[in-house]
Amino acid sequence: MASTNDLKNGIVLNLDGQLWSVIEFQHVKPGKGGAFVRTKLKNVLSGKVVDRTFNAGTKVDTATVDKRDMQYLYRDGVDFVFMDSDTYDQITIPEATVGDVANFLLESAEAIVAVHEGTPLYVELPTSVVLEVTYTEPGLQGDRSTGGTKPATVETGYQIQVPLFLETGTKVKVDTRTGDYLGRVN
Repeated sequence: MASTNDLKNGIVLNLDGQLWSVIEFQHVKPGKGGAFVRTKLKNVLSGKVVDRTFNAGTKVDTATVDKRDMQYLYRDGVDFVFMDSDTYDQITIPEATVGDVANFLLESAEAIVAVHEGTPLYVELPTSVVLEVTYTEPGLQGDRSTGGTKPATVETGYQIQVPLFLETGTKVKVDTRTGDYLGRVN
């Protein structure tokens, strides 16, 4: 148990049997009345974001979420198999838990897996990854870097938008949060 005065960004709360991560919090002391804490909470499993207000000093139940460095090994049907970098234990995570992160996962990629009481909650990648373009339409004479974009398929099978001058075989940096092209990698 912790008090609302101890809240920090990233702390996970157990409210009404569900896990909520604190995205933002603000301690407010109005001129009239008691102080309160205004928070923005994100449901760890569904990703739903809600605003919630607590009276200052109210006790809240914190959940222990263990974030571990893991290495992605392979895909087993609809599940993903990860290995703990410290203990070499393997853990199988369902596709629903991995979510959109699967679009950027390459074998032997490093990831952070959040675990609560033995249950994997979510998988977190670095903000950008380097992927190779496996297919894109060839560029045409006169295509400029400031022109438009074209679709390109990267080695994970995910499709992104890239500048017209890029060719198949080029390594590109991709934002894992939005799927945007960030630049070429030499």
